[in-house]
Amino acid sequence: MSPGGPEVPRASAAAPPAARLDVRGLACPMTWVRTRVELGRMPEGAVLEVLLRDGEPRESVPRTAVEDGHRVLCLEPAPEEGLETWRVWLERGAPAAEEAPWP
Repeated sequence: MSPGGPEVPRASAAAPPAARLDVRGLACPMTWVRTRVELGRMPEGAVLEVLLRDGEPRESVPRTAVEDGHRVLCLEPAPEEGLETWRVWLERGAPAAEEAPWP
């Protein structure tokens, strides 16, 4: 994810995503709020593709997803989606015992 951090595979090495979310127009912390809501609607093991801007969103969304029990399958630049755009694929983790289902 970052220099000295764990190696994250490229999208081509992972299973295709079940859903796609574009949060490039949002500022933190809304990038994670929208991502968390979308992950909450998905079954355990499903993959969500999220398009992010470079900088804070690229750093905070994958980190917070891991802290919340999800898995980062890939994190890579996505220049075909626009300047300074990054793609992250997140695998939905098991819901926490106290987590209520999303509407």
